[in-house]
Amino acid sequence: MRFHVNRDVFSEAVSFVVKLLPQRNPQPILAGVLIEASDEGLSLAAFDYEASARTTIEATVDEPGTILVHGRLLSDIASRLPNAPIQIEVDDDGGILLTCGSARFTLASMPVQEYPAIPEVTGESGLVPAEDFATAIAQVAFAASRDDVTPVLTGVQLEVSGTQLSLVATDRYRVALREIPWDGGSAASDEPTTALVPARTLTEVGKTFSHGGEISIAFSGSGDREIIAFTAGNKTVTSLLIKGNFPPVRRLFPEQTEHHAVVNTADLQEAVRRVSLVLDRSAPLRFTFTPEGVSMDASGTEQARASESVDATLSGEDVTLGLNPQYLLEALAAVRSEFARITFTSSENANKLSPVLITPQTSVDKGGEQSFRYLLQPNLLLR
Repeated sequence: MRFHVNRDVFSEAVSFVVKLLPQRNPQPILAGVLIEASDEGLSLAAFDYEASARTTIEATVDEPGTILVHGRLLSDIASRLPNAPIQIEVDDDGGILLTCGSARFTLASMPVQEYPAIPEVTGESGLVPAEDFATAIAQVAFAASRDDVTPVLTGVQLEVSGTQLSLVATDRYRVALREIPWDGGSAASDEPTTALVPARTLTEVGKTFSHGGEISIAFSGSGDREIIAFTAGNKTVTSLLIKGNFPPVRRLFPEQTEHHAVVNTADLQEAVRRVSLVLDRSAPLRFTFTPEGVSMDASGTEQARASESVDATLSGEDVTLGLNPQYLLEALAAVRSEFARITFTSSENANKLSPVLITPQTSVDKGGEQSFRYLLQPNLLLR
């Protein structure tokens, strides 16, 4: 096997396929990148039984063949090579010889025959705008749980219905929902399709495929090996779906009520960051909404205290409640609008705190897109 390839193109391709691999893999063989050289060029792939990444690039192939080489090491080497074409070949002893300018590396070959088959996706697919999809992932994935005790909450639920794709995530204390257009083509169906995708994998997909164009999303497999594939250009990422029933959190979103406050997003963010500096990590921040604005009060350890007020427009009665400042800041960052509407919902249970609904607002008196919604459960104030 021997081929020549552009350094920058090769480095970018290797970096892409190793991105989804875990830092420490219990099976050493899964740390490898599979490189296949043929008349069509180079194919690079990585797979750890849960997620895979594949890409194809142009190369001059003198002798076709397949090699398996340690992925992160190859990525580190490729990113630091001099500005010259790369030549890779297999020497007589089976080692992999990489030459670039005056730089020469000899790398150990891993056994190709022990590497698992990369998943193939043959199911129905649809298209979404790449920029919208990447934005939606950034607005939702952070709300997924990081606790593996409940695996279904570590994923983002993708729901296709008609011409709409919804992304939903929750960690029990908050729910984030974003809706974007979906083009199912001639195979479009009103029958809803769902897929629970690990939030970590989906976040990498959003970062990788955020630059213009469209992303093809395909659903495939059955039973314990259901997978989803994301393809844009010459790159494909697949992910094994999380098994289990995602909680029916959509029903928690109330109809829009008139009891709400509108506040400048940036002003509230800065004030929350300052006031919460004196709080213990898990302590809530006290918010009081009145016609004069919203005030924040915090009492921390060692008698530290802080308070601040920002302008707000309130419709309805005064409200005092406690909110997790970090969860609120993440919601305000996801709103992506100049103003945010904080709606105070009501509950039939008088002893239960009702969540607040946070949505974008284009101006003080004009509502924004309802494609993004965020529910946050208040904290009990002890004082």
